[in-house]
Amino acid sequence: MIKPIYLDYNGTTPHDPEVVNTMLPFLKEHFGNPSSSHYYGIVPTEGVEKARKQVANLLKCQPEEIIFTSGGTESNNHAIQGIAFSLRDKGNHIISSQVEHPAVLEVCKYLERFGFETTYLPVDEYGLVDPVDLEAAIKPETILFTIMHANNEVGTLQPISEFSKIARKHQIIMHTDAAQSVGKVPTDVNSLGVDLLSIAGHKLYAPKGVGVLYVRQSIDLWKFCHGAGQENRARAGTENVVGIVGLGQACEIAGRNLLDSIKKMENLRDLLHEGLFSQLDDIRLNGHPKQRLPNTLSVSVKGLEANKVLEKIKGEVAASAGAACHSGGVDVSHVLKAMQVPLEWAKGTLRFSVGRMTTTEQIEHTIEIVVKAIKNQPGPLEIS
Repeated sequence: MIKPIYLDYNGTTPHDPEVVNTMLPFLKEHFGNPSSSHYYGIVPTEGVEKARKQVANLLKCQPEEIIFTSGGTESNNHAIQGIAFSLRDKGNHIISSQVEHPAVLEVCKYLERFGFETTYLPVDEYGLVDPVDLEAAIKPETILFTIMHANNEVGTLQPISEFSKIARKHQIIMHTDAAQSVGKVPTDVNSLGVDLLSIAGHKLYAPKGVGVLYVRQSIDLWKFCHGAGQENRARAGTENVVGIVGLGQACEIAGRNLLDSIKKMENLRDLLHEGLFSQLDDIRLNGHPKQRLPNTLSVSVKGLEANKVLEKIKGEVAASAGAACHSGGVDVSHVLKAMQVPLEWAKGTLRFSVGRMTTTEQIEHTIEIVVKAIKNQPGPLEIS
C-alpha cells in the first residue's frame, strides 16, 4: 500500500532517523535510572545532561535554565500556573491572546477558579496582536504575558521581542509557547527577550511525551509537579531518558542546518501556494503573507466544505481542516473566528504544513490531487 503524502507536520513530525539511532541504546543496554548513584545510572545521567546542553545551545541559554517535561502542554501549564501562584501576592492579572493553543487558553480559564483574571487580546486579519493593544491592557495587577510565538493553524509569527520590551518596561513576566517555532525559525531566548519558553518534542522530529520549559535564572517559579528532586528540584518524576536524549539530538540537528531548512521549507510552501492559486478561483491565504512560519500554508476556498475535500483525498494526501461542517452547522476554529474570516471562507479552510522529509515531487503531486478534488466538488451546501 502506498502511503498518503504527509503534509501535517504542524500536527506532529516523523522521528528523524538520527534521533532514533540516538535513542536506541537507552532502550536497550542503558536502561538505568539517572537518579541512581551506581553504575547503571551513569550513562543515563550523562545522556540527560548532554541533551540539556543541546537544547540550551539551540535556545542560546544556560543548561541549568532547561527543565525537561512531558510535552508542550505540561510546559505551558508549568509556566503559567507557576508564575500565577508564585506572584499572586503581587497581582492576579494575565494577558494572553484570542488565538492561543488550548494548552494556554484552558490553563488561564482554570486559574479563574483561584481568583485570577485573563485579558484575551484580539488579533487583526493576519492573526497579529498589536503591541499597542498589549500595553493598553496592562493593569497594576498584571503579572504575566503569555502569547504564542507562532500560530499552529495559520503560521503567523508574533512580534515577541516587541512584547518582551513592553514586559520589561512594566516589570511583567513574558512567556511564549514556541512549540511550533522551535526548529523552524530562530528562537534565541535573548533576542526574543522572553523569561519562559515552551517546547514540544514531537513538533521537532523527536518523540511524543517529552518537552522543555526554558526558565530564565532570575525567575522564581512555583513548583508544578511535586515529589522527589529531579530537574534540579523544579519538576519531580523519573526522567523520560529515551525521550530526552531524542529531543536533545533533535535540537542539535535543528541548530546544525536551520537556515538551509528554512529555505527548503519556504520553497516547498511557496510552490504549493503558487500551484493552488494559479489553478483555483475564490481562494485566499490565511495568516500574514510574510511574518509566518516557513512551512505553513493555510488557505480558504469560498463556499467549499474542507472536510469533504479531506475525505476525498485522505488516501493520497494527509492535511488538516480549519472547520468541521455537519448537519447542525459549522464549527469554525477559534483562530479563524478571532481573525474574523467570513463563514463562507472559513468553512473551506485547509492547512498544509511541510517538513524536512517533504519533496518537490510530493508537492507537485499534491497540487494535482487537491485541485482535482476541489474542482470536482458539488456546489456549497446551505449552512444554517
